[in-house]
Amino acid sequence: MPAFDLSGAKRSLVLCAAIALGGCATTGDRNPADPLERTNRQAFAFTEAADRGVLRPTAKGYKAVTPNWFRTGVGNFFENLASPATIVNSLLQGKPGEAGEQTLRFFLNTTLGIGGLLDPATAAELPSHDEDFGQTLGRWGVPSGPFLMIPLLGPSTVRDFPSDFVDRFMRPLFWFDIGGEARWGALVLDIVDTRARLLPLDATLDRAYDRYGFIRDAFLQRRLYQVFDGNPPESLLNDPLDEFDEELDDELEPAPGPQPGRDPPNRKQSFTQTAESLPGGGVAASSFLPTPPKKHPLPRT
Repeated sequence: MPAFDLSGAKRSLVLCAAIALGGCATTGDRNPADPLERTNRQAFAFTEAADRGVLRPTAKGYKAVTPNWFRTGVGNFFENLASPATIVNSLLQGKPGEAGEQTLRFFLNTTLGIGGLLDPATAAELPSHDEDFGQTLGRWGVPSGPFLMIPLLGPSTVRDFPSDFVDRFMRPLFWFDIGGEARWGALVLDIVDTRARLLPLDATLDRAYDRYGFIRDAFLQRRLYQVFDGNPPESLLNDPLDEFDEELDDELEPAPGPQPGRDPPNRKQSFTQTAESLPGGGVAASSFLPTPPKKHPLPRT
């Protein structure tokens, strides 16, 4: 009588459970990257209330009364202001080529582009880069630390939140004495314009089982891929079945060995293929994120 392969059976059961329960996995205190989840959820509820009551209606009104060319110019202007931070951080990460391209973009858009309102650099097919001090610290080996939901500002981490202030001081608005009113006016315009650009994502978030968990996981995965330019090391990736294996291996006897003439199953490949066949590519937050190179691993949190 052939031996029953408990190892293969448990993996099939685990795979089915992982797929069936994937939409509910963001609830509860189960994410080690979010030890402050209770406090973060309170901050998220406050931010959501402020967004629904003030910021979202303001962004909708802004979009309704301003022409597309105006919003495009505003977006170009603030994107151009972020170039100096990208240049410095590219150099700190050992990317002189990116720093040179971004320097040329900044020069062209600031001069020919009338202070950045126009984008002749894109017309000249100069690539745009986005580097920040949080990514720089990550490349230097500084861990992200616990996830943070900052009231009114949104998702961040212990590493990224203070790093954002470093990047802001590299913006030209802080180089010149333009007056407090002008500086605050520019800040408000930047926030409203950014929120208006995110309005199309509201429908996706409204369909999420857990909005907080969706945003947290999307943010953490996006930051992971940003730090490593889309290719994070295997040591930072998490196979969703590993945790199940560690628990079940203590209870189930392993099979005597692979059956003659058959290779042992490739568990990671099987899970990846199944996940990729699901709507959204198997990753809940995939609409926010750059496509992983060959598979859809989850970040080790």
